[in-house]
Amino acid sequence: MANNKLIDFFRSLKITYTAYNFIHSKKLAHNKAPYRQAGLRKLLFESISSKDFKNFPQGDIPWLDKDISPEEIQKKVQASSFSEGTKEALLSWKENGYLILKNFFSEEEADAVNKEIEALLASKKIAFTLGNKIMFANKQSELIKDISTQKKITELLSFILGKKVIPFQTINFITGSQQHAHSDSIHMTTYPMGYLIAVWIALEDIDETQGALSYYPGSHKLPYVLNEDYERGGNKLSVGADNNYLKYEEKIAEVLQQHAISKKIFATKKGDMLVWHANLIHGGEKITKPESTRKSMVIHYFAEDVIKYHEITERPSLLED
Repeated sequence: MANNKLIDFFRSLKITYTAYNFIHSKKLAHNKAPYRQAGLRKLLFESISSKDFKNFPQGDIPWLDKDISPEEIQKKVQASSFSEGTKEALLSWKENGYLILKNFFSEEEADAVNKEIEALLASKKIAFTLGNKIMFANKQSELIKDISTQKKITELLSFILGKKVIPFQTINFITGSQQHAHSDSIHMTTYPMGYLIAVWIALEDIDETQGALSYYPGSHKLPYVLNEDYERGGNKLSVGADNNYLKYEEKIAEVLQQHAISKKIFATKKGDMLVWHANLIHGGEKITKPESTRKSMVIHYFAEDVIKYHEITERPSLLED
């Protein structure tokens, strides 16, 4: 117990991250040009958060986040090469902040991912972290890496953001996350805001009893909840108290209640894919069927030429070459 407290203490210090980032500075090169373009005078391995951009202009946000007419959106969508079903879904993005694409992957593709995860777990090349999450399986599996870079995904996401996207991480689940409502932008943040996007792929049929994904349509249009918007603690030396994430979740619950935004449950079929906006609030429902699985995979993507960092830990993102 004492060792865990000591580890938590060192993990809370900004200097710990700074030293780690300095050692892995090659993985921070992606921020060099965006820092220069934004006029951010910081070393690449220093701590970074939304406070650094407080007096900066908004920047060039994704085109679908701008004040753009439905006619302009329709014209651009209809001129694209996507299927009619995808075009129809894209027309609702600005209002809803998500797309649901049925049968985006075949059952065979989904089964191949499940088999790959089982083999990687058995060989101990991957393991569960942060509870029931399998992080960065794409670094251990060519199959999963190939899926994350598939043209049919990256072209769609690049169209939505108006910039080329690159995969940042994968998260695989065997069971439901049961995670409280949150926005990904507290974890993976950009300047200008909004240049993160995620896909969630069902790797089996999923209903409400299995801890299905839940989301709040339209919540992406709310102001981003960032470090200074909740009782986080922290100072020039520390990133905050142990319970700071609980305080964040409480703030999100308060915001949802204030705006009376209704929740939807993503009960779905194997191979279906949900795409969501950087600020769409979402979570995982409680598992009410004991021993049930909820096999699924999340892939997070950053736009290529923006500043990438992690608001909650105030550290720049490390990206592989």
